[in-house]
Amino acid sequence: MLAMRCGFTQYQNGAMAILFAAVLWGTTGVAASFAPDISPLGIGAFAMGVGGMMQAALAHRKLKANLANLLQQKALLLLSALALAIYPLAFYSSMRMAGVAVGTVVSIASAPLFAALLECLFSKALHLTKRWLISVLIGLFGIALLAYREPQASALATDVAVNLQQQAAQQRQLWGIALGLLAGLTYAFYSWAARSMIDSGVHSQAAMGSIFGLGAMLLLPSLFFTGDNLFSSPANALVSLYMAVIPMTLGYFAFGYGLRHVKASSASLLTLMEPVVAAILAVLIIGEVISPMGWFGMLLIMLCLIAQATEKPPGVPVAIERSATT
Repeated sequence: MLAMRCGFTQYQNGAMAILFAAVLWGTTGVAASFAPDISPLGIGAFAMGVGGMMQAALAHRKLKANLANLLQQKALLLLSALALAIYPLAFYSSMRMAGVAVGTVVSIASAPLFAALLECLFSKALHLTKRWLISVLIGLFGIALLAYREPQASALATDVAVNLQQQAAQQRQLWGIALGLLAGLTYAFYSWAARSMIDSGVHSQAAMGSIFGLGAMLLLPSLFFTGDNLFSSPANALVSLYMAVIPMTLGYFAFGYGLRHVKASSASLLTLMEPVVAAILAVLIIGEVISPMGWFGMLLIMLCLIAQATEKPPGVPVAIERSATT
């Protein structure tokens, strides 16, 4: 591997793989904009469901080889599959109710905190370094700046009907934020569960394939209610297939490799790259406008990512690091 020849550690290889996955995930918002008549629930269920089945199919040999180990952790496997099934429904509903920017920010920014909490509660040893703590503060502040929008004053603000509409919109946004937090929690949970399985000796492909395969079995039946227009036009079909094959299959394949070398809390923090990519693509392709404050927020997020991607966990023996690749 080129990264190894350049002298990168296994942690840094894993971090780069997770950043690559986050870049792919960042393209989903712009891709979905080319198929506006597809329900966000439908495109989320299709992309994660079909992507999950492809993950399981690609990992079928590893699944057979690791079946006994997986059965020993069936409770964790079932819970993580349920979390994976809930995640896209909560995430895309959050974007619909709170807006794309707020829904994405809440979902992604809350995941590192939930992942750290899960590691504190269930992992035998958790070392949150000063670098991690500083990185998460910088990243969260940056992503808040990226999502911030100047309030627009209205000359009709005193009108009763307008006030009622504003209250309804605020309540809808609060529900969207709550769903974003649920998305962050479920994302953190299945990431932590996958890392726990890998730590117990399950191959990364088997861990991700089993979680995604079972999650897909829960998600795909929902397409009977939400899957209208997925293939009603060539554009819709291309968007649906792209979402399932590239961000979900290839992206999560890279993410699974990254989890072999990066703890779940740091992996979740690295995925803050996703809203940065989404924002830049929205500007270049859709024509959205980002304020100077938002661009400064992206700079802070990049500093956070650099700090995480270049970190080498202290006290990790080389022998253990090498054995993770076998």
